[in-house]
Amino acid sequence: MRFRNSDEAWEFWVQYGGHIGFDVRNRNTIRSRIDGTITSCRFVCSNEGIRRKSQIDHEPKRIRAETRTNCKVRMIVSFDRVAKFFEVTEVDLEHNHLLQLPQTCHLLALQRKISDVQALEIEIANDSGIMPKASHEVACRRAGGKFNVGYTLTDQKNHLRTKRQREMAYGQAGSMLKFFRDKIVENPSFQYHLQLDCEEHIANILWVDAKMLLDYAHFGDVVTFDTTFGTNKEYRPFGIFLGLN
Repeated sequence: MRFRNSDEAWEFWVQYGGHIGFDVRNRNTIRSRIDGTITSCRFVCSNEGIRRKSQIDHEPKRIRAETRTNCKVRMIVSFDRVAKFFEVTEVDLEHNHLLQLPQTCHLLALQRKISDVQALEIEIANDSGIMPKASHEVACRRAGGKFNVGYTLTDQKNHLRTKRQREMAYGQAGSMLKFFRDKIVENPSFQYHLQLDCEEHIANILWVDAKMLLDYAHFGDVVTFDTTFGTNKEYRPFGIFLGLN
């Protein structure tokens, strides 16, 4: 087979994996040292290789399921500089593990995708106060079943969380930080802390004022984390540390 570029080859490998019933990975991409153009790509099964043994001495709190089986399935494409296309130069399609059933292939990581139209519908439903579970059920019925939607309820919640974090980072973050700094000027006992996610977006916020610190001195024998307040209209959870004597 021949492809016009490496992206077209990768898209084919993703579609092939979804059709057969296995997840895929881009193992490596080799570029020319002269001009930086891609010369070859190695696409593999997600079960390729063997997981490295943990270097920690103590037992981990959560043991992850073993997914690597040293599967040898691969497709290597190389760039032909004369013909200006990528050609399959090596391929192995024999798996050493069970494949997904046709009924569950849509749950593979790279087979799940929220389109721009679906993203707009999800956001409209969320702005209208419809909970994710209900809006996802409507989308499944409209598409003729959950197999035809293209994404799961977890994907939908992740999309909304990413949207909230993006809005927080570019909208409310500046005014919130200014509010905290003003509070510190009024009373140096005011404290706050921000926790960022892997993309450097604000994920969690904790703040404590002077009165809270004083209350904790009197009601700090037992402390609980109370999340019964649920979420606000932006679907952000809010919890308080409740102290009792």
